[in-house]
Amino acid sequence: MLAIPPGLDPDLLRSFVLIAEGGSFTRAANAVGRTQSAVSMQIRRLEEALGQPLLLRGPRGVETTPHGAWLLERARRLLAMHDEIVATFRTPAVAGNVRLGTPDDYALRWLPGILARFAEVHPAVEVEVTCAPSNELVERLERDEIDLTLLSAGNEKSGMVGQPLWRAGLRWIGSSAHAAHRRAPIPLATAQPRCVWHHAAVQALDEARRPWRVAYRSTSQAGTLAPALAGLAVTVGLPGPLPPGLRFLGAEDGMPPLPDFSIALFTGRAGGPVVETLAEAIRAGFAEAAVTQA
Repeated sequence: MLAIPPGLDPDLLRSFVLIAEGGSFTRAANAVGRTQSAVSMQIRRLEEALGQPLLLRGPRGVETTPHGAWLLERARRLLAMHDEIVATFRTPAVAGNVRLGTPDDYALRWLPGILARFAEVHPAVEVEVTCAPSNELVERLERDEIDLTLLSAGNEKSGMVGQPLWRAGLRWIGSSAHAAHRRAPIPLATAQPRCVWHHAAVQALDEARRPWRVAYRSTSQAGTLAPALAGLAVTVGLPGPLPPGLRFLGAEDGMPPLPDFSIALFTGRAGGPVVETLAEAIRAGFAEAAVTQA
């Protein structure tokens, strides 16, 4: 195997490359499935091992120092060679294709780290990912067009049994610079009426006797966050990092509480070793995230 000089752990170099290319510790942490503090510690270890600062926070985000720019070019080549050697000499335990479905509401939050680690351990498995609304994913699972799917619990059909992965309270989301939540009726940006998030939002407003109207509909998270960012609507989403310009709204903003919701994993009829191997990796990834966030 490729000899890595002391202090140049491939994991440290991989985090460094992701930060240098993306200009963000947060995006790099999401990509490798770690917390931002853990990635920051990795960079400190790398800088201590090399004896030079590698990254600086600048007006356009995180930028490389001259030493960092020199390292970046060589780190890319070193990681490519490392990954090629590992993939070539590792005997795959499983091989084949697996089709995974997920709503985009939480695909970016959990899947990058899970799929990256899965690909490293199982290089002979090809994963095809389909992002679509939950109701469409249920139909595709029943038609055997996908092998397994993530769903917000409550979107499944009667008789479908899933494996619980994660549970948390939904949150109201609005602009940091505008007050759409103060309007009457409150303009909402939601998905289709069958979506459990849509149902939770309107039920909470109805119980609080707050008038509302659906101002924007979208099947993607980006499509509901965009009008919220512009100050044109309020939407709902998961707890966790938000894009700049958005904030969570709570009781202090006059917004009623929202219920908890769960994410579950549903497997199709075909199954098989490849499907179960990916399912186990997804379960492990969500379990690790739950421990980290606790």
